[in-house]
Amino acid sequence: MQLAVWSGPRNISTALMYSFAQRKDFVAIDEPFYAAYLTLTGLNHPMREEVIASQPTDPDVVIRTLTERPSEGAAHMYQKHMTQHMIEAISRDWMETITNVFLLRHPARVISSFSKKYENPMLHDIGFQKQKELFRFLRDMGQSPIVVDSYDIRRFPEQTLKKLCLHLSLDFDPTMLCWETGGSSYDGVWAKHWYGAVHRSTGFSGPEGPLPDLPVKLRSLEQQALDDYDEMMEHCL
Repeated sequence: MQLAVWSGPRNISTALMYSFAQRKDFVAIDEPFYAAYLTLTGLNHPMREEVIASQPTDPDVVIRTLTERPSEGAAHMYQKHMTQHMIEAISRDWMETITNVFLLRHPARVISSFSKKYENPMLHDIGFQKQKELFRFLRDMGQSPIVVDSYDIRRFPEQTLKKLCLHLSLDFDPTMLCWETGGSSYDGVWAKHWYGAVHRSTGFSGPEGPLPDLPVKLRSLEQQALDDYDEMMEHCL
């Protein structure tokens, strides 16, 4: 199985990648389109040059990797993707041939966390529009993509992962619930900027508290993202 998990930033997507990577039947690949995205858009993200040097910048080369069997001998490949990386210049046809999961988090939580690392975020930075767009694309192609809420994973990790595995026709593996502290070989080069909390963790954090009170300048961004989030939540496990 090639399993693509699509989310916006700051959405426990790295923790979920770590979870699946604990399984002996999975290998993990971290944001494989990031270098292509930066090259095609010219965006000035943190560690831009290091990211571009670390990965193929040709999306067709990336797609070939994502649609082949894992070379390490594992039965399955876990692909962690940021939805905003899938710009129009990158083909989507390959998505029809693999299994797709969409990982959600409330916009207020995403914006609160992301804005601490990236100044003045815009709607296209946080991925909700593109997430809905990709979800609709796959449904139009006849797929029924799985949608899971990060809030549920943090609140009930074992139960939610069991449910997710059931929908993926996988046996649940208890090793998915914990990992060692520190970085991993499958981390992207950008991990030192973004992954501090995950590197200090040994499993999923506990339940999230109340929604954060965003600064006034970011509240309109939350409102813009809520419609896309609410539509996706209608399909949540």
